[in-house]
Amino acid sequence: MSPAPIKTCVLGVGLAGLTFHVPFVLALPELFTLYAVLERNPAGPGGKLQARFGEEAAKGVKIYNSLEQVLADPEIELVIVGTPSETHYEFAKRILEAGKHVLVDKPLTATYAQALEIGALAKSKNLVLYPYQNRRWDSDFLALRALLRLPASDPNSIGALFEFESRFDRFRTVLKGTWKDLPLPANGQTYDLGAHLIDQSLVLFGRPSRITAHIENVRGLGSKEVDDTFTIRLHYPALPAPSGSPIQPSSFTVILRASILSVKSQQVRYVVRGTTGTFTKYGVDVQEDQLKVIKSPQDIKQLANYGEEPEEIHGMLENLRGEDVVRSVWPSKKGDYSGLFTDVARAIREGTTPAVRWEESAEVIELIELAMKSSKEGRTLDVPSRA
Repeated sequence: MSPAPIKTCVLGVGLAGLTFHVPFVLALPELFTLYAVLERNPAGPGGKLQARFGEEAAKGVKIYNSLEQVLADPEIELVIVGTPSETHYEFAKRILEAGKHVLVDKPLTATYAQALEIGALAKSKNLVLYPYQNRRWDSDFLALRALLRLPASDPNSIGALFEFESRFDRFRTVLKGTWKDLPLPANGQTYDLGAHLIDQSLVLFGRPSRITAHIENVRGLGSKEVDDTFTIRLHYPALPAPSGSPIQPSSFTVILRASILSVKSQQVRYVVRGTTGTFTKYGVDVQEDQLKVIKSPQDIKQLANYGEEPEEIHGMLENLRGEDVVRSVWPSKKGDYSGLFTDVARAIREGTTPAVRWEESAEVIELIELAMKSSKEGRTLDVPSRA
């Protein structure tokens, strides 16, 4: 007999809750039951949940007004934290102390010490602490991972890497007018977009040896403590060149960037340079835009093009073959954030090792703190080894 669906409560019914969390909980009824949501001042019986997805979706879902009510309900097994970044540590800690599993939006915490604390708490109570690093399931990232796994003998291989650039650029000349503009713990682009870029880099290449960062509020809007632009360089030892390669790179550098003042019709996402080729990708994964406009969570399963990028933003390969450079399309994979939720359910019900471990997201926060220090002091810092 299949295990009962996990009774789930979503904290927050803003962008995170209604776009990235609630749709998947409702779309996977065999794994989850949307038991409750936290909405402090709901308008009407179904609150924002009903306004977004209709009366049927909100039917039977409890609306709690405080975290205390959520923690006191013994039926709730999993709590998804989609509240402002400054609350992640406190809320996750209290949820774990109440004996419930927790899925926490990124960034996991504001400090590395906090991440270690709640990680140890989850371990001591045999509970799942799962960081929401959904962009591991982006279509272009999945395609990039497949490219980098090609053997050197494959004609599409780009050889030994010497530079990897990953970007989330935007153009915005005004503040958003939300909590994200405030000088609060874990706010700013480095914690927001940087958490994704660093996580993807650690997945691909592991822990760097050194870090150099330049982080600033380039627009001069709002508090200068809330950064809107960053460049982070992760320095690695040279990667081994394929057998027979005439070139052995002397170093490998990961460049992570987010510019808030990038005027471009199609933003650069990846530029990956190797000894025998270059991979270039424009545009971003389409799932967020699709999730913002779906009328029903069932659209995730029913939309034929859900998670599929249009061909015009698929990646481009330029490979050296002999003395010629051959250009070809490296197609994006089908992205699907539901893979993260399926993995959460398995970790809770079957005790499997999560695809996203809290230790990995703690390392992301550690590198963010080092990047902040590097930028402030204007120097390259060693990254402590983790033997």
